[in-house]
Order: sequence, then C-alpha cells, then structure tokens
Amino acid sequence: MSKFPNCILTAALLLGSVVAGHSDELPASKQTRLGLYVTATQAGDMVADPDVLFVDIRSRAEVAFLGIPKDVDVHIPYMVMPMMASFNEDKGTYSLELNPDFPTDFQRYAEKNGITEDTQIILMCRSGSRSARAADLLADMGYTKVYSLVDGYEGDKATEGPGKGQRVVNGWRNAGLAWSYKETLDQVYPTDLN
Repeated sequence: MSKFPNCILTAALLLGSVVAGHSDELPASKQTRLGLYVTATQAGDMVADPDVLFVDIRSRAEVAFLGIPKDVDVHIPYMVMPMMASFNEDKGTYSLELNPDFPTDFQRYAEKNGITEDTQIILMCRSGSRSARAADLLADMGYTKVYSLVDGYEGDKATEGPGKGQRVVNGWRNAGLAWSYKETLDQVYPTDLN
C-alpha cells in the first residue's frame, strides 16, 4: 500500500495537468483570465530568479499564526478581517472582506521596486482561490505575467483518509519548502511600516 492516500496522488496528477495547460480541470474558483498557474514546488524553483516577484496575499492573521515562505518578497493582503468580523456559520469561520487598499498598495510597491507590467509575479494565498481573484485584479491593472499559486501556502483539503478535511494534500508547507514564523522587514506589509 502506498504511503500517500489516493486523494493526494489524484490532486498531484490534477495539478500537474493544470499547470501543463489544462485549466479546464482546475476548479472555477482557482481559474484566472490570464491562465497562468504554478504549483508550490514550481514557484519554489521560479523564485530563485531575482526578477520574479513573489507576493503573499494572505491576511495578517494567517501570516502571523501560520508563517510565511522565506522566499516571499512582500506581504500585501488581498483580504482583511474587519474589526467586527461576523461569523460565517456555513464556513465555520469569521468572514474576510476585500482589502480596499490592495490595488494602490501593490502599485506603490511596484513603482518603488521597479516592477513593470511584464514582470513575472507569483501570488500566493492559503489554497489558490484568493490568488486567482487577485491575479485577475492585477491583470485589470495591466500586469501581463501574473501567476496564481494553485495549491497555496497550506494546500487543498484531503477528501478521504486520516487527514480528511485537513489541508495536507499539497501547498508550500506540505511540499517541505522553506518558511518561517518571522517576517523580515522587507516582507512586512508596507503600510505596517508607516
């Protein structure tokens, strides 16, 4: 018997075919208009190039409690938890809302750091859905090479086996890529330093 549950092997095969260009096999919530996707392991290879921008778009709480990839260039949350967040009973968690400052904060960072419309940009959220929406927003702003990290930082939930319901299938942390609980000053959300 394989040490990997069938759900993990199925997800790995699915992601391999998605990145190879079969985005129709990717859940609609993870698809982008640009159609540019990478897995965590592919992103890990891409960020070795200093000309690739790697942006963590998770909320501050996610970064604070779950850690951040060591290779992330900057943290700019796409969604935030409001002070008086409401509990979403269907999801069993508190609701997030769009960060209204995301476009301007990203644009300011881009201008300050020489990021152009043709720079390769990788966006990472928890599991690939928010990064897809943020990729569409950056595409609307004129950026042409925005990749969504389809398995995100924590990965997808297992659908069966001992880890059923847990994010153990794929993702940055599950791939064994470097991460830390400490953000560097370069990574900190730029408005937190003002």
